[in-house]
Amino acid sequence: MPSISEKGRRMPASPIRKLVPYAEAAKKRGVEVIHLNIGQPDIKTPKIALDAVKNNTIEVLAYSMTEGSEAYRNKIAVYYAKNDIHVSADDIIVTTGGSEALSFAMGTLMDKDDEIIIPEPFYANYNGFATAMGINVVPIESKLENNFALPPIANFEKLITPKTKAVLICNPGNPTGYLYSQEEIKQLAELVKKHDLFLIADEVYREFTYDGRQHYSILQEKELEEYAIIVDSVSKRYSMCGARIGCLVSKNQNVIKTALKFAQARLSPPTLAQIASEAALDTPQSYFDDVIEEYMSRRDILVSELQKLDGVKVAVPQGAFYCVVELPIKDADEFAQWMLEKFEMEGSTVMVAPAAGFYATPGLGENQIRIAYVLEKEKLIKAVFLLGEALKQYLSQ
Repeated sequence: MPSISEKGRRMPASPIRKLVPYAEAAKKRGVEVIHLNIGQPDIKTPKIALDAVKNNTIEVLAYSMTEGSEAYRNKIAVYYAKNDIHVSADDIIVTTGGSEALSFAMGTLMDKDDEIIIPEPFYANYNGFATAMGINVVPIESKLENNFALPPIANFEKLITPKTKAVLICNPGNPTGYLYSQEEIKQLAELVKKHDLFLIADEVYREFTYDGRQHYSILQEKELEEYAIIVDSVSKRYSMCGARIGCLVSKNQNVIKTALKFAQARLSPPTLAQIASEAALDTPQSYFDDVIEEYMSRRDILVSELQKLDGVKVAVPQGAFYCVVELPIKDADEFAQWMLEKFEMEGSTVMVAPAAGFYATPGLGENQIRIAYVLEKEKLIKAVFLLGEALKQYLSQ
């Protein structure tokens, strides 16, 4: 019988999606499942983006340019300039979501068995992209006790080997919600220049920063042009997850020219989604002001309710719309599945994402979960109440 690849066997399952069968079974039993597990915003997509597709008069839905339409890339460059990031259309490759941009970056920078250092916990699919590319993730632990701040630079230097090619950060972070300060970005900039490494920043949550904090991009840092690569996406910014449009951005033209060859192998990004994404760039600032105010309100309520639960610890997010929560249990995977299979109260239960899948170091995060606060406030309050009741039942067994 033919066998699958070793790489396929090592490919990690998504900690966000692997519990879906249990959630679907619960729904078939008539149980309401409140989804805290996935970052699918309930915020409405800007009407201007939807109308651009609805009112389009295209008669032939043709391929676009491999690097994305020139008109769209020019508008992306204007968007970045408004954020004090100065790039041209030639520095941008439009991709099928931020996921493809990350894959292109890894394929461009690294060969088999090369290493990439990533502060953990991190977006779980980084493990998947690295496995698919034959790259080794070297994790460096950040801690809930200090809100998942950047680990000391000395700890990064201990991990650098001749195989190290890049450092990858998510800013603001998924799953932590941590926002790296300008000083922390400057420390990373000095590190990669000193050791001749690339610095990749996943900046898809750039707009979502709270409490008066400002996002500082790696491409705002001087003398980092040859080292810096941004991964970006429209998914969360405009609540357009289904568009599957992102981009790879770098001033390093060797990076762009090489990534373009990977892009050519998949032909082009989706045409209609680019039309919607280009139109979305005209979304007024008032949209983001309202969204940020809503997410801050949700964050405050969520954190306040979680802090009322015995034995629960929560990091306070400074951006994005996720938080990591430590529970008074040993195995969050088992607990999350138990809630879907065994627990309900007044016809409802909760689905969370076990956090161990957001770490690369075995044993870390086993008593933690990630919560996405993308639901209306009343649902969040109900979900945390159910979580607390579930913990009481689970711990009393």
